[in-house]
Amino acid sequence: MSGERLILASKSAARRAMLEGAGVPFSVQVADVDEDSVKAVHDPADAVGLAVELARVKALAVSRHDPDAWVLGADQTLAFDGGLVSKATSLAVARDRLASMRGREHQLHSGAALARNGQVVWSGVDSVTLRVRDFSDAFLDAYVAAEGEALLSCVGSYRLEGMGSQLFEAVDGDYFTVLGMPLWPVLAELRRAGVLAT
Repeated sequence: MSGERLILASKSAARRAMLEGAGVPFSVQVADVDEDSVKAVHDPADAVGLAVELARVKALAVSRHDPDAWVLGADQTLAFDGGLVSKATSLAVARDRLASMRGREHQLHSGAALARNGQVVWSGVDSVTLRVRDFSDAFLDAYVAAEGEALLSCVGSYRLEGMGSQLFEAVDGDYFTVLGMPLWPVLAELRRAGVLAT
């Protein structure tokens, strides 16, 4: 392997699993950033741009403390019904949100940024459209009970890699983007950076 170090500036288990599955050597250092302050000054209609900006802020926050490492920041936004959706604050909120998405489409935007020496050297985003099926209230209740508090850590209150896959009838786009990172562009940049073999 190369002598280049990679730090993932994210606490997301799905992002860690993606990098581990792809055989990417990395360590984790969670970025201490105030996401609400970033969102407060960002155009709420620009869900794509916000995903990239949050990824950039996270990568920079960690890169400033470890300038010799490559730092990968990532974040995801969800656009639905003309607005941005944030993580649910309770299971009741998660249930109501899923009920409102029933039979409708929404978009997930996964942004990523690579920083070194306190500078962002690359950023990118990928988007996916998901169509939620018209599930029954009985299924919804069973789903929320089965997934529990884990739903509060996902922006859409679902995990496609788990029982959440049963919520959908179609997904138009890349599976990794749904999980929270545009993996193919990230791997290409890691090769360019010398973290991965070409």
